[in-house]
Amino acid sequence: MTLPSVEQQPQSRAGPLLGTWKLQSFTDEDVATGQKADLFGAHPSGYLHYGPDGRMYAILLKEGRKAPDTLIPTDAERVDLYSGLIAYAGTYSIEGDLISHHIDASWNQLWTGTTQVRQIRIDGNSLYIKTLPARNPLTGKESSAVLVWIKVE
Repeated sequence: MTLPSVEQQPQSRAGPLLGTWKLQSFTDEDVATGQKADLFGAHPSGYLHYGPDGRMYAILLKEGRKAPDTLIPTDAERVDLYSGLIAYAGTYSIEGDLISHHIDASWNQLWTGTTQVRQIRIDGNSLYIKTLPARNPLTGKESSAVLVWIKVE
């Protein structure tokens, strides 16, 4: 049996970023107009987790999502549920105030295999994440979003 090289071994991470964070707000800003919008409502829900093994996941849900009438959603219900969801998982790396999410699985298959880079700042028990300007997968417009998360204790 051979052991993986040092480069292949997962590196343990530590620090205030580790753990689970609950979504408080998600505000998108259109780059061209400066117009801001809460695309997932004033009170979205969701969780973000960073593990010491370098793995992460994020799930964001639109405020007021309606449950389907039956166990198997209709096509219209399925579209409504999908349009109120962002979810992905993968690994993460940090360099300065930038965090890179290296996505292995995603609600939007176009994100799978990509790296999403965000600016981060921790202030007490709040985590502020700002996306870099890019085409928004919900609106198709060039935008940047600010997400505020609260540490789950």
